[in-house]
Amino acid sequence: MLLLLLAYLGGVLTIVSPCILPVLPFVFSRASQPFLRSGLPLLAGMALTFATVATLAAVGGGWVVAANQYGRWAALVLVAVFGLALVWPGLADRMARPLVAAGDRLSQSAQGDGKPRVGASLLLGVATGLLWAPCAGPVLGLILTGAALQGASVGTSLLLLAYAAGAATSMAAALLLGGRVFAALKRSLGVGEWVRRGLGAAMLAGVAAIALGLDTGILARLSTASTGGIEQALVDRLGSEPQGGAMAMSGGPSMSMQGNGAMMAAAAEGAGPSMMAAGNAAAGRLPDQGEVPSLDGAVQWLNSPALTTAGLRGKVVLVDFWTYSCINCLRAMPYVKAWAEKYKDQGLVVVGVHAPEFAFERDAANVAKAVRDLGITYPVAIDNNYAIWRAFQNRYWPAHYLIDAQGRMRYHHFGEGKYAESERAIQQLLREAGTAATPVQDGLAQVAAQGVHQPADLGTVRSHETYLGYERAEHFASAEPAVRDRAATYTAPARPALNAWGLAGQWTVGAERATLAAGNGRIVYRFQERDLHLVLGPGTGGKPVRFKVTVDGQAPGEARGIDVAADGTGTVTDQRLYQLVRQGGEVRERTFSIEFLDAPVDAYAFTFG
Repeated sequence: MLLLLLAYLGGVLTIVSPCILPVLPFVFSRASQPFLRSGLPLLAGMALTFATVATLAAVGGGWVVAANQYGRWAALVLVAVFGLALVWPGLADRMARPLVAAGDRLSQSAQGDGKPRVGASLLLGVATGLLWAPCAGPVLGLILTGAALQGASVGTSLLLLAYAAGAATSMAAALLLGGRVFAALKRSLGVGEWVRRGLGAAMLAGVAAIALGLDTGILARLSTASTGGIEQALVDRLGSEPQGGAMAMSGGPSMSMQGNGAMMAAAAEGAGPSMMAAGNAAAGRLPDQGEVPSLDGAVQWLNSPALTTAGLRGKVVLVDFWTYSCINCLRAMPYVKAWAEKYKDQGLVVVGVHAPEFAFERDAANVAKAVRDLGITYPVAIDNNYAIWRAFQNRYWPAHYLIDAQGRMRYHHFGEGKYAESERAIQQLLREAGTAATPVQDGLAQVAAQGVHQPADLGTVRSHETYLGYERAEHFASAEPAVRDRAATYTAPARPALNAWGLAGQWTVGAERATLAAGNGRIVYRFQERDLHLVLGPGTGGKPVRFKVTVDGQAPGEARGIDVAADGTGTVTDQRLYQLVRQGGEVRERTFSIEFLDAPVDAYAFTFG
């Protein structure tokens, strides 16, 4: 509702824009006639036509990008053309000529004998809408940007309609108040022209930044992922946003399942922590939990054409919500892969739904690489707009939902663990379906997880997920207070308390990450866990970044993680989770330090296990 209100108010303010100039003669041509039979139908036709034309443009741009990766460049070209049209009005005139000609013809037929007929006024409104659609540059350009790069939706149409209704409201006021308003509009057009050109320049700058790959660097903090501060406030009002385990992170819009702070009990089979109780026990008949939600809304599918709930009828379906830098998702992944392989010929379809937490996880190329690196062969939906997430009313990573052959939800489980229970639920639904070529066996998949996939050691849990961006940061212990969104020099704490951390060097602390701005820099953390992970990525430009890890001032040796050599050296090459420490002996309080030898580098969150 808030977005619709903002769009409506933006439409009201269109009355002071030079874009409204071609429309005004048509509007004021009805000023002398009864408003209800003449002015109101005209404005209604104008608003509906504008929303329809702009929606078709937005949907078309979104479809191009959904078709393939090259469509992203086609979308950028489209947005660049709209930006140029704002900067150079002559180009906008040429772009508008086909619709203007159509609007003129409709206008002439609608004028008739001048009598106030509702049908004629509505037709004149259609003509006016055709004139207005191509000239509503800033709004139409921004909607096209969002639809082309994020995917068009019903919400896009509603926002356009709200904008059109706002503009119609302001023009209705102009009709009722008369010529004095028209005179005031003329005086405002000079300032409005510069505003128009400024918006065009901003759009072109955005296109250049995305084309150069800066959308995963400088522009990442403006992402519409769950970590964007301003947009997250809007997402919170629109529905179920990504949330996490049982531990709330203060000030955080995305309380993910990555942390270990809320581990309540080991899974019965010793397979790792279970953040939330399973939706039901696998003993006895599984209850009916309702009709399966829609799988529509993904911006792209990997390993498969787009799947639908109707198309999956007759199959048992496991829907796995995950994101590739989530340690809990990575630890559950070997079991999901094992089930997909073991039961694929007996009627099970596994669908991974990748719902991003950090901005870099919205990049389809990053997700595709992660899918390849993890050896995932089952279908994966890239759910950047959280359409599937909201349809399932999901709030956790990882989350598993089981759907029977009749399309009914029968089981769900949130978090790691309960793998034996989940697999027995799969077996029960496969037996109910009765489509397996061979009898479904009771035996469980044998998984030997290694590296980051190995289950956590619950006996040593004392450190919890810690974010480095100011939106969710806690226990910051550098001598200097954190400065938001600009470079500052910090000093690392000499003796940090357990779970306290600090920066050393010149860093920029943003909403979701801390970025080493220049020179060498360090991050220090006092922890007690078997494993320490850190989500890292190369900064702007994507160049590899060398680092060196120490534990209590010494090279980690045998306590090194899989991404670190025994002498503590390593390199940040991709935006992902890095395992930096894995202790094999006594687990006690240690001081971890990572020194970066190059800049820039982005650090997002510590996770443990």
